[in-house]
Amino acid sequence: MRQTFDETTDPSFGAKHLPLLRARMAEQGLDGFLIPHEDEHQNEYLPDANERLAWATGFTGSAGAAVVFQDRASLFTDGRYTVQVRAQTDPALFERRDLNDVAAYLESAPKGSVIGYDPRLHSPDALVALKRAAQKVGAELKPVEVNPLDQAWGEARPAQPTAPVVPHPDAYSGEPHAEKRARIARAVAEAGADVVLLTAPSSIAWLFNVRGGDVIRSPLPIGQALLATDGTARLFLDPAKVTNELPQWLGDAVRIEATERLAEALDGLGGQKVMVDPALSSAWYFDRLEQAGATVVRAMDPCAIPRAAKNAVEIEGSRRAHIRDGAALARFLHWVDTTAQQTLPDEREVVETLERFREETGALKDLSFDTIAGAGPNGALPHYKPVGATIRRIEAGSLLLVDGGGQYLDGTTDVTRTMAVGEPTADQRHKFTLVLKAHIAMATVRFPEGTSGLQLDAVCRAPMWAAGLDYDHGTGHGVGSYLGVHEGPQRIAKWGTSQPLLEGMILSNEPGYYREGHWGIRIETLQVVTPAVVPEGGERPMHGFEQLTFAPIDRRLIEAGLLTPNERTYVDAYHAETLAKVGPLVEGDVWAWLEGACAPL
Repeated sequence: MRQTFDETTDPSFGAKHLPLLRARMAEQGLDGFLIPHEDEHQNEYLPDANERLAWATGFTGSAGAAVVFQDRASLFTDGRYTVQVRAQTDPALFERRDLNDVAAYLESAPKGSVIGYDPRLHSPDALVALKRAAQKVGAELKPVEVNPLDQAWGEARPAQPTAPVVPHPDAYSGEPHAEKRARIARAVAEAGADVVLLTAPSSIAWLFNVRGGDVIRSPLPIGQALLATDGTARLFLDPAKVTNELPQWLGDAVRIEATERLAEALDGLGGQKVMVDPALSSAWYFDRLEQAGATVVRAMDPCAIPRAAKNAVEIEGSRRAHIRDGAALARFLHWVDTTAQQTLPDEREVVETLERFREETGALKDLSFDTIAGAGPNGALPHYKPVGATIRRIEAGSLLLVDGGGQYLDGTTDVTRTMAVGEPTADQRHKFTLVLKAHIAMATVRFPEGTSGLQLDAVCRAPMWAAGLDYDHGTGHGVGSYLGVHEGPQRIAKWGTSQPLLEGMILSNEPGYYREGHWGIRIETLQVVTPAVVPEGGERPMHGFEQLTFAPIDRRLIEAGLLTPNERTYVDAYHAETLAKVGPLVEGDVWAWLEGACAPL
């Protein structure tokens, strides 16, 4: 029977599957084996066929890893998954550790032990620290030709997805793929390379103006591509994905080949300079190219920045998608403020209701991620999802945090709202207003060219720091254009990158506050970096943010006296714009509610 994975994965997976894995490890002379969450394409969300970590442990979160020895095993996750990992895994089988501790854990390996890894699943950048840790204690990190986990999984492993690869029209992409190929080809030549190897599904989708369905919650096609400096390309796809319209869409300059031809194609690049991104492409590609006699040019994926800096058509599409999504959110927030206040539904019903309203737009292609709904204490877990016995009903006197988004042909959305259930307490209003002040600080910031999200992060946190508060997640992540809801290289975080924020980049703005065991607060909207202009009376051009998300912020939770006049003006203007843009798409009781929810403070 083929296995599938969802939020209710059986905690007994480890007991059933670890012995099978260890037997295969022993056959290859391995004392240990590394199991990352990522697959061959470094995807965050995976098709069932690539859910190796879930098969071995039962854990289905989007970030994690495991190290399995013959006599012990450890599972590594981050703070987003505290509840989920307890529900899905057996503590008698897996020691639970922080995701940042994998390298340190390898230093506990016995001297002389051999720890295997699949080079197709690890980027060379990620392997550096792991190899160093193993060498430190006299252990060996050894690449395997055949993944012992895949062997152990056997016939129960799901087939690789074969969703059709379809054109993404220029009306949504804003630039023909021939122009994109020419632009990227010039960048490859300028970097001193002859050809670039692309393995990130998002780059392939963007470059060729295609979309697929191989990755859950993201319209991505799994494949690889080689782009030469003359703009011609070879696109490697499973033939089952190739629709009749695809060859005509791509034209004669793009040759579609079966995935099985990729290794041969790499072997034929001997003597050439091949650009590859060491953060996105697995070690296997580097090893294969070097063995073929190619010169590897390590550089950032040349599609990453052009993909992240949206063009005018993509930005306008995102505006439309967010207004459409805002109407669904208005219907949902009205439901929370009326029906749900009386019936006190559980978190699953909350999730299903929001998803139903999004589906009823008639334009939803998929969710952009699994909807988060945290009632009371569950809201204090930043990325909690309703799972099994952890599901709670909302209750009076507490808060409900809901974070969700949609995939539309013209844009990707992601929004969080925190709502009072019953009459909020003074403390809830106080903490919510501090989060709102942080949110406004990021929404209204102005910054010069060359500023990174790392530099901006403190601007958002400052109002909370002043009150002795903070949150442990990032302030903002990049978002794609009908692509992944988490998109690099841009981000806003105190551990962010030095990548400058460029005109057209879409990022989230999501400060929060979490009181463990009680409730959580987060306010999230998406915003796009505006062109740099010199402010009146200023001397230097400054970027800013245009708000894309329009959904009311719960006025019952705002302590207006804590806001400055400028902050109150911002809230009133944001709500007025929400009513103006979303109001025409709703009617009746929802419109009347929206008018009240958007009234001036």
